[in-house]
Amino acid sequence: MKKDTKDTLKVEISQGNQIFSGFPDSLNAILESSVRRNWELTALSDYKGDSHTYENVAETVEKLHIIFAAAGIKPGDKIAICGKNTSRWAIAFIACLSAGVVAVPILHEFKPETISHLVNHSDAKFLFTDSHIWKELDEKDFPLLEGVLYISEKGMPMARTESLMATFDNIDSLFKDKYPNGFSKNDVNWYRDTPNELALINYTSGSTGMSKGVMLPYRSIWSNIRFCCEYLTFLLPGDGVVNMLPLAHLYGMVIEMLHPFAKGCHCCFLGRTPSPAVLLGAFADIRPKLIITVPLVLEKIVKSKVFPVIETPKMKFLLRLPIVKGIILRKIKEQLMKALGGNVKEVIIGGAALNADVANFLHGIDFPLTVGYGMTECGPLITYETPRKQKPGTVGKVVERMEAKVDSPDPEKIPGNLWVRGDNVMKGYYKNEDATREVMKDGWMNTGDLVTIDREGNVRIMGRSKTMILGPSGQNIYPEEIEQKINNLPYVVESVVIDDHGKLVALVFPDFDLLKKDGKDADAVMEANLKALNPMLPGYSKISQIKIFDKEFEKTPKRSIKRFLYQP
Repeated sequence: MKKDTKDTLKVEISQGNQIFSGFPDSLNAILESSVRRNWELTALSDYKGDSHTYENVAETVEKLHIIFAAAGIKPGDKIAICGKNTSRWAIAFIACLSAGVVAVPILHEFKPETISHLVNHSDAKFLFTDSHIWKELDEKDFPLLEGVLYISEKGMPMARTESLMATFDNIDSLFKDKYPNGFSKNDVNWYRDTPNELALINYTSGSTGMSKGVMLPYRSIWSNIRFCCEYLTFLLPGDGVVNMLPLAHLYGMVIEMLHPFAKGCHCCFLGRTPSPAVLLGAFADIRPKLIITVPLVLEKIVKSKVFPVIETPKMKFLLRLPIVKGIILRKIKEQLMKALGGNVKEVIIGGAALNADVANFLHGIDFPLTVGYGMTECGPLITYETPRKQKPGTVGKVVERMEAKVDSPDPEKIPGNLWVRGDNVMKGYYKNEDATREVMKDGWMNTGDLVTIDREGNVRIMGRSKTMILGPSGQNIYPEEIEQKINNLPYVVESVVIDDHGKLVALVFPDFDLLKKDGKDADAVMEANLKALNPMLPGYSKISQIKIFDKEFEKTPKRSIKRFLYQP
């Protein structure tokens, strides 16, 4: 399971923080070093549930390596992981990386037939899953699997050989036999990866098409973690992180879990829907310095906790008085920071655009917010900027070890496809050479996003090239720009703008609870919204109709709307 190596990791410890002298060129060397340095600290836990120190993680990983060996799993083989967010999911993933095994994270919310297809398509030889998921699957559908192991519950519901089942049943005694003098930090010697080796295959359920298996090498994950280590320096060993994003998605897996793990932090998994009540309780208990989330979560908190206060007639009057306004906004910021645990240094939004009203308000109170941009194919980072330096309306500058270009005659003013290359970029799509050729050319990858880049290097996203609508006289219409205006209208939760046989139609999911509370009729409100919207739009992009949806739009793992499902 381990590769012989004479590589050494140069790490200096200074005032509790880690300073890398010659950053390690191996991802597993970084993770292994963190385990050794932070042996007694809490590494992973479930909110108000199980907890694991770095020592516990190392022991469990070693036991899983023994089970992998009994299943005949070798470096380069594939192991699928499909389950809800838990500390043991993270341990299963780390066990794969540290054995040189290719991890295949699969979103547990996928339908059973999709899970079966992806496990088989990836050529996985082993599966980690939850018992309620396995009950919906049929063992006969998985001819390549050598075994199935539950993630959170104890159990191996399937083993091809008696020796594998015997290994699972006797794993504690086998572990003791292997380490008769006890297991110490010096026994942690993980597989030494090389940059272009395949680390994982991540199946994305995209907003404009069906899922493809993104092949990410170790260098991509390594480069992302290095960037976080060098730019998010306020995060120290022992600091807590509230993990709310899906681990089967790259932001949740790499930026929110592996990166803090590499620093010796404590990752705490919510394991439930991140409603404002649940989140605010977790923030109060964990007091995170770093919060990584999707726009909807922050929007719910601001809209439910802040806007109702500042939109009262009395508060509106007071906010017109310059001196009083400054005092009130400082107080609101203090209360918001306190609601987030009182210790926040930075909140990073990713996955989609933040509601403009919410963004403008937060920037107005000097809230430590920044909007990042990335995609699964880049593991995931493409751009970033610190809160104080980020230019409003942009997603920051291209990150280290990455290059970008725009296929536009005037990239500052005329949007064009964004192409990127560098360490973060994937190897291609698994078993899909046609799809790979569509986006890769001479080492460059077409992101599919239409952007402009100013002279300072700030990237502004206009929309997806696949979602751009051609107007009646050849105008480029970016539905995302219209949707941002719609989402700022009263009682709108989310929207999708589509081209319905030459007419632009807005599909809207309203806030039915608020409509009911205020005694408003949804049809009447949306008709008023349509009248307010169109004067804000050019003639060629006016909306002909608003159609009301009675449930949320179906989302990808990163909470982007699956647009292709709503096209006429």
